[in-house]
Amino acid sequence: MSQRQIYLDNLKTLSDQLITVQTPIRILDSIKWPTQWRQQFFESDMRWLPGADAEYYQTLSLNFDPDAKQEEFRALKKQIKRKLGKQDPLGKLLITTTEQYIKVIELLKARGKKDFGRFSTELYGSAQDHLFGDKRSLLEVGEQLCSIFSQPAAQHIAFAQPKQYDATESVAILQKRLNRYFTKGELKVILSDGIVSDAAAGGDSIKMNSRSRFSERDLRVLEVHEGWVHVGTTLNGRRQPYASWLSVGSPRIAAIQEGLALLMETLTFSSFPFRARRVSDRVSAIHVAEQGADFVETFHHLRDRGLPDADAYTTTQRVFRGGMVGGRSVFTKDLSYVKGFVENVNFIRSAIGAGLPELIPMLFVGKITLEDIPVLYEAYLEGIVEPPRYLPDMFRDLNGLYVWFGFSNGLSMVDMKRVQKHYLKSFDQITPVCPLEMAPSHTTEADLDPLP
Repeated sequence: MSQRQIYLDNLKTLSDQLITVQTPIRILDSIKWPTQWRQQFFESDMRWLPGADAEYYQTLSLNFDPDAKQEEFRALKKQIKRKLGKQDPLGKLLITTTEQYIKVIELLKARGKKDFGRFSTELYGSAQDHLFGDKRSLLEVGEQLCSIFSQPAAQHIAFAQPKQYDATESVAILQKRLNRYFTKGELKVILSDGIVSDAAAGGDSIKMNSRSRFSERDLRVLEVHEGWVHVGTTLNGRRQPYASWLSVGSPRIAAIQEGLALLMETLTFSSFPFRARRVSDRVSAIHVAEQGADFVETFHHLRDRGLPDADAYTTTQRVFRGGMVGGRSVFTKDLSYVKGFVENVNFIRSAIGAGLPELIPMLFVGKITLEDIPVLYEAYLEGIVEPPRYLPDMFRDLNGLYVWFGFSNGLSMVDMKRVQKHYLKSFDQITPVCPLEMAPSHTTEADLDPLP
């Protein structure tokens, strides 16, 4: 057997071992809150601190022995070094991911305690962090985006789409649409009674809350966000002949995954201002909680910023789950959306500027972070890593994407304050009324037909 084949066999074996060892770890299931707390909070005139303390989290079983699981990861790390070599580029990625899972377990062992916030910051970052190569903090970027999505024009064009489809209808519609993107049978859309959100992606499925109703806009967002990105990258990772660990993701890939999903919503014109603003408000909520605001204070902070009560509660719950409802020790994962969106855009612009647009489709090769791409691209050239099978059209043919980002770069040099000053003179005499008709698009009868 050749040295290359021995190396590839070891890479495959170690990758599969990593998948097996991490299988029982479910971060969100380990820090979830009971649904009745929402009702208790509002019945208290929005002044009740939920009972999410360390004692409560002990009632949520991890389904594994944390100390024993950490030893499994440490043993795997030693094997990677021994079989692949300490300096092997792919081996280093495996080691980094293994080390992340060791820290994830520390996070879960600290549920409801002060150290939870410290480990969350190490894994997901802080609102005070800076973007790669940028002087601004995530908080500053989030506030700027929030300002943009709160402008009068955003309210002027807003219209409510009716939640016209129940969960059963929505499952059929979404399944049929995703069957056009994926090989039929590779992704399943299913009803679920066990999720808090309206929908959630997991592995090769999308679960839809059986108690929820959905609009046409909701379904489009789920199609590209949960389907094309979250499930698509999982399935692309599973197709890897050797680097099978690319099908699972530790916290290090959260920002790129969520940012890419948000970018796809933008490129397909699926998103809308309130949704984009809600993502930005999560950064503000994390910031005030990191500074010491408790659950009630953070909720009212969001409410004062204009969030409806239901959305303010959901966002605050997302920030405080796993941490301490008194503040400072919080779950910072929701920074991933803004951070990942900006960093994905900056990566694409940089790849184009460097004359390497061929790197861009690697964003979909599996569960990765941006620092992985040069290593994975070299492995692709060597025939070790397979290119992504499931790839949105604009990433398959990069011409349109190149033009889109080219114009974006060029227009960034325009002095918009002077331009707006010019146009405001001509807009001055216009009577502000409702916008021209913006009727929501309707699902076609074909979408509602039974699946073949």
